[in-house]
Amino acid sequence: MKEKKQQTAQQEQTQNALSSAELQRKKVKGQLTKAETQVMNALWALPQSQGFSSEIMERLPEPKPAPTTLLTFLKILKEKEFVKAAKIGKAQLFSATVSKEDYTRAYMKEVQKTFFGGSFASLVSFFAKDEQLSDEEVSEIMEIIKHRK
Repeated sequence: MKEKKQQTAQQEQTQNALSSAELQRKKVKGQLTKAETQVMNALWALPQSQGFSSEIMERLPEPKPAPTTLLTFLKILKEKEFVKAAKIGKAQLFSATVSKEDYTRAYMKEVQKTFFGGSFASLVSFFAKDEQLSDEEVSEIMEIIKHRK
């Protein structure tokens, strides 16, 4: 029964998930704090990016917050429109409304704009110079660039 309820919530999540374009248009209410990112990473790691607070808590790193603190973070994430909740009996099933990929893309676009004048080449060269890349990693990056869509 729990699986059926999660499946129904998953269908709703799919219908309500924000596309990358919508995420950019909406200008989500701010970026995630470190603690909010930990909660979202735990939620994104769950099947269909949804779960009950106890399941989210299990995936959080130590030291884990108090259950009430986690619920407060989830409330804030709902206000920021990163999460929605569906009441199932007495519990709430939390679902991510923004995929990790979409959030990461929007976040990195903001980093690119803020710190690199919008230049993707400057962003990549910054990390390429700062990181000690192996020849294999450089070749892998070159292949990705060569075969981009």
